[in-house]
Amino acid sequence: MISLLASAATEVPTPDASGTADPGVLVSSPSPTPTLIVDEPVAGAEGLKNAVAAKSGTIGHFINTLDSLAIQIGSMRVSAWDMVVVLLVLALVFSVAWGVSRLAHRLLARATRLDMAQRLLIDKMLSLMIWAIAVLVGIDMLGIDLTALTVFSGAFGLAIGFGLQKTFGNLFAGIILLMDKSIKPGDVIAITDQGGNSTFGQIRRIGIRAVSLTTRDQKEYLIPNENLMINQVENWSYSSKNVRVQVPVGISYNSDIVKAEELMLKAARSVKRVLDAPPPTAWLDAYGDSSVNFIIHCWITDPEEGIGNVRSQVLKALWHMFHEEGIEIPFPQRDINLRDNQALQELLAAMRKT
Repeated sequence: MISLLASAATEVPTPDASGTADPGVLVSSPSPTPTLIVDEPVAGAEGLKNAVAAKSGTIGHFINTLDSLAIQIGSMRVSAWDMVVVLLVLALVFSVAWGVSRLAHRLLARATRLDMAQRLLIDKMLSLMIWAIAVLVGIDMLGIDLTALTVFSGAFGLAIGFGLQKTFGNLFAGIILLMDKSIKPGDVIAITDQGGNSTFGQIRRIGIRAVSLTTRDQKEYLIPNENLMINQVENWSYSSKNVRVQVPVGISYNSDIVKAEELMLKAARSVKRVLDAPPPTAWLDAYGDSSVNFIIHCWITDPEEGIGNVRSQVLKALWHMFHEEGIEIPFPQRDINLRDNQALQELLAAMRKT
């Protein structure tokens, strides 16, 4: 917007030699110089154009050509040169912010006195601060007049608030999870998928929006941070990484259960990943239809390596020990009771005659 500020010339009496004003003689006072006011949406672009034009006439002419390619939006004039300057400043600011963020990440990785959760929390807080400063510095370098955006600020802020509500919710949920150390990278947690099947996996990273969970079959689940805050989570390594593995075993009713129990404990202790303390135990669980059911309890301290392989190794070792000691692993058995009636008696008599 161009405004001309001028005032009309006023006539004032001129004083005579005695210093008094002569009312009969009037002179016109000089008119003030008109002041030109131009609205610049990107003041930094105008300053950069003048500085470059003073150094090189050729480049200055090219910049003036870009500046002449402009559109008028209400009272704002936006030129191609303004867009070029905005892109250059954004590229510079974001490159510096990204480099500083990566440097801070590397320095935190060397801070061995901090655990994984503390390093990740500080890293996220520093990243937020660095990018906030980068945005403010970019606005200052461009010299953007934020008052020109007041018309759109209300609707734009409302749209951003609704659109990014979940994003900011997940962001702060992730920060809270790291602050109370309930969930951290490296933890093994159990989850339930949409089909109701429960599985477990190890947390690889905690991002701005979601937690990355990798299972033993290399399936990667992306769980929103909010879900881990409001839903029940089974964390196998929250306060201790010791996990108890249960191995069900059935033996024949004719077997020596004392000998069988000794072999169960021996088989559990033969697996390298099973801990000596707490020691393995074997409990008689129930008298089943076809077998006497035991459960072997053994402890491991590395659940991220899986528990199915531990159960398999115990059962393999026990298979060979049972065969060596004559302990029978029974097949399903059923007792059939036939009701005594006339038809059955006739059938038996016919079978005897043949």
